[in-house]
Amino acid sequence: MRTGEPLPAVEDVLTALATGLWHWDTATGLVSVDAEAARLLGLPARPAALTEAQVRARLHPVDWNEITGVIRLAAAEGTLAEIRVRIMDELGHVIGVVRSRCKPSFDDRTKTYELTGTIQEIAEPRPGTPAGRRTVTGDWRRSREAFLLDAGRALAEARSTQEVLRVAAGLSMPGFSPDGLAVFGVEGDRLTIIGHHGHQTGAEDPFTHMSLDTAYPAAEVVRTGRAVYLSSPEQYRSRYPLTWPLAERFRRQSWAFLPLTVAGHPMGAWMAAFAYPVAFTPDERSVLTTVARMLAQALSRAGAAETQRELTDGLQRSMLPVLGPEIPGMSVAARYVPTGGGLQVGGDWYDMISLPRGRFALVIGDVQGHDVRAAGLMGQLRIALRAYASEGHRPDAVLSRASRFFHDISASGSDDGDPRFATCFYVEVDPATGTVESARAGHLDPVVRMADGTALIRATPGGLPLGIAPDSDFPTTRLALEPGDTLMLCTDGLVETGGHDLHSGWDRLRVILESHDGDLEELADSLVQAVHGPSSHHTTGPLADRREDDIAVLLLRREDEGCGCGEGITARTPVRRTMLSVAQAEPERIAAARRHLGDLLHDWPSDEQRDSAVLLLSEMLTNVLVHTDADALLVAEVTGTPGERRIRVEVKDSGDDLPHRRRPGEMASSGRGLMLIELLADAWGVAPRGQGKSIWFELYESAGPGADSAGGSAAA
Repeated sequence: MRTGEPLPAVEDVLTALATGLWHWDTATGLVSVDAEAARLLGLPARPAALTEAQVRARLHPVDWNEITGVIRLAAAEGTLAEIRVRIMDELGHVIGVVRSRCKPSFDDRTKTYELTGTIQEIAEPRPGTPAGRRTVTGDWRRSREAFLLDAGRALAEARSTQEVLRVAAGLSMPGFSPDGLAVFGVEGDRLTIIGHHGHQTGAEDPFTHMSLDTAYPAAEVVRTGRAVYLSSPEQYRSRYPLTWPLAERFRRQSWAFLPLTVAGHPMGAWMAAFAYPVAFTPDERSVLTTVARMLAQALSRAGAAETQRELTDGLQRSMLPVLGPEIPGMSVAARYVPTGGGLQVGGDWYDMISLPRGRFALVIGDVQGHDVRAAGLMGQLRIALRAYASEGHRPDAVLSRASRFFHDISASGSDDGDPRFATCFYVEVDPATGTVESARAGHLDPVVRMADGTALIRATPGGLPLGIAPDSDFPTTRLALEPGDTLMLCTDGLVETGGHDLHSGWDRLRVILESHDGDLEELADSLVQAVHGPSSHHTTGPLADRREDDIAVLLLRREDEGCGCGEGITARTPVRRTMLSVAQAEPERIAAARRHLGDLLHDWPSDEQRDSAVLLLSEMLTNVLVHTDADALLVAEVTGTPGERRIRVEVKDSGDDLPHRRRPGEMASSGRGLMLIELLADAWGVAPRGQGKSIWFELYESAGPGADSAGGSAAA
């Protein structure tokens, strides 16, 4: 070519270099090739649009599997993908070797690839020569071994019938990949279609519920247990003239029908249909037979697993309650997620029980263990709790009777002589007032999410788990749910999962509770999803991971009637209130009260005021326990809008002696409580309450009303 002459067309240059062009769009599943690329694939030398199955049938299966990995890596790294590929003919022989290069692009929105590349022939030993025959034989054996290893691994990992069918549809057999598959089952004396691939929906209708006596290849395979190979339409027509019209419309050229046998009994048949003639050589029949055996085993395992899941689903549905009818002014939501192992049944449960005079009870608990025995004990305990609650007993009496009952049944039914125990939390709710009375048996403390989003663990006195000591006492605790407050009861599986302990697990849940503004059902889903991903109301199927423990969650919300109810109703002033009792015999609960008040003031802007409030509370509670014989009741509340809020902390007791200011000396060990209150509080006072008294103090977020009254009268 002389200088100044126009360059030849790109197509002419590529043809002169024996290089073809191709384009593959995985979104459409089509591969476009030019004439040279078609020739190198062993097809007529003209441009064509091929399906992925047609291209895959021309490529060595080992190379096809490698192509997908190379493309993913190149797309991720933004580099060229280059691979050496062996081209196969219809008989599974290697007819050439090519090198292909392309630049893949990945669409993250549609999760599809688009590739444009070149294909060029590589010199290899020619088929038919001694070197070529050795290459074909060695390649076939190596590819067969690799294919069967990959197929066996994929089928062994399939957990359901649909997964097994998807794996079977994606198998790329060495040199002869079918483009149509069907799996037949047996019901009585009839064939059924378990699944199919490569056929339109509804195409299976003529073959559904076909009698086993029909002159059809799959029916014959089930009857005799022997495979049927049909290499051409003529063979099919001559052997099965009655059912040939049903198969003719699919325009296939070869068929293989193989028995699916487990423990010597045929459970169905597998059909592999080909769009081109297949001779079904001994090697090819060996591969098909091995795949059929693995497919039968995989279907048998999947069927057994699905039967087991159906059994456990039914067991769980029968054990888990249906939440009662709608309760005016109250909303209830619940979730149960079993552990991921075994029969997926365990000892966690919840319940809702209707009581007289419009009241109701909520129960949540956890029987020791994750086996069938734990589930059985749980069912008996749940029935007993329902019976005791329906008799009208108070929460402490319900748990006392349940503890004696569980001690007897867990000890008498133990095979190893080791009785089990159960934790339980029982609450009785009055919807009219929002009052909640509870008793706790070794269970986690409840959590209250207040109307403004603040979530607090309510430290609750309790007794031993049920069944340990039949005569245990269970103190009763009363709290009042304000409009908009939500009570959360849960088992430890929700908290101590994923390497978390009670503290770090609570920190994780607290973020969800305080940031969630949706309805109760959405909150229940968010709590479970934070631990194990998406769930349904009663998740009993397998999730992506194996759970460490069962999960039960029970949520109760007192609806805010003053919010969004129409004109004429003013918004309530935000109130954040909590109560906690400290008995004479429980001085350690002073520390719990300090933590409780600190949590209540978690968003208070002044660290100094927050620390002062905690210090003054500690002084007031200690004063009651040291100088009286009475128990103390803490009532703390935060009112007002952000920027102008007020903390009011009040400690009540039944003692009659009022505290007095004193002037302790430097060596005195007491007498400084009121001095601290006078110095640190914006307002404070002591008030007689009939039988007993209360001492209180207030702190203001900003200089508001009463800010100048620090050191207020002790007689106020």
